[in-house]
Amino acid sequence: MGRSRRTIPEELLLLALDPATGTTAQPQSLDLGLAGAQLVELALAGRIAPDGDRIAVVHPRPTGDPTLDSALELLRRRGSPVRAVHWIGGPRLGLRQTYLTHLERCGMVHAVAGQMCGVLPTTRYQATDTAISREIRTRLDSAIRTGVPPDPRTAALAALAHAVGLGKHLYPGNEGRSSRSRLRDLIRHDPMGGLVAHAVMDVQNGVGAQPRRAPATAGSAGNGGGAGRRAAARPPAESAGVAAARPTTHHGGVMARAGAS
Repeated sequence: MGRSRRTIPEELLLLALDPATGTTAQPQSLDLGLAGAQLVELALAGRIAPDGDRIAVVHPRPTGDPTLDSALELLRRRGSPVRAVHWIGGPRLGLRQTYLTHLERCGMVHAVAGQMCGVLPTTRYQATDTAISREIRTRLDSAIRTGVPPDPRTAALAALAHAVGLGKHLYPGNEGRSSRSRLRDLIRHDPMGGLVAHAVMDVQNGVGAQPRRAPATAGSAGNGGGAGRRAAARPPAESAGVAAARPTTHHGGVMARAGAS
């Protein structure tokens, strides 16, 4: 897979970065979203495919993207399809930092060193070219505003943005309520994106033991997902009692790297 276009994990991370402060919105749920975004990108590359609520490797050939290929190899080593909720809920230590470092190498963000409390070294990441982030936002805004079914990449990105709770970051306040609702509704336009997004929300809601019904296929996507989707379609940040999805204080959202290697 060439590097002529950004991957969905990269775009999700750029959406989450505050262009003014360099902080990351919803850092805990974002980590889950990045793991899910890797699955969507691998599916779009033809390397994996949904098998009910599981993920199966259908073509183990590397994509050429080291981070994606690492995930693909781990999936291949499982030997049998793995439930999406178990994969996304597994340990993904350092995944966000891996993508931030990659974006820095590509010149899309730059690191700003600082200190917290005058002692602990911290690093913020700010976009070097805000036009890239604006282009990503424009795609989402267009899909929300026009109601025209988006392309699979945009649909999956929207589903993941909703799943990790970026709706209130992207469309804040009462004036953004209708946009947040439409962002949620875009989840039905891509079966793989829907499967992964629901798995992300299930992990945050602690729903990992019961199997989930497979997402609607392309031929039945127009039904809006059915009654079984209503509970899962609520964004994590708006679900009562889900501590992992509530906005939390991470030293002002700063990615701290004390003694980072």
